[in-house]
Amino acid sequence: MCAFCIHKWKRKVKIMQHKIKLRPDEVKDFVSAATKCDCDVDISYNSFIVDAKSIIGVLGLNFNQILTVAYNGYDADFEKHLKRWAVAV
Repeated sequence: MCAFCIHKWKRKVKIMQHKIKLRPDEVKDFVSAATKCDCDVDISYNSFIVDAKSIIGVLGLNFNQILTVAYNGYDADFEKHLKRWAVAV
């Protein structure tokens, strides 16, 4: 794929972002839901970003913080799971 096509493709892909709050006992369910998503899923706070499909990475997060989940595209099932942990900002 040429550089122009990649740039054009990136503009069409919508990046979904959600603010969530997780407890350590919810990590397994969150990672399981993220793993079922076809696209890359990141979870972050401040400048610390980890792969949301990595249980070790997610367990290394500070659960006292509001976390940001970001992924390219749209997955209705994953969106439904994210509503469980959504926070109003």
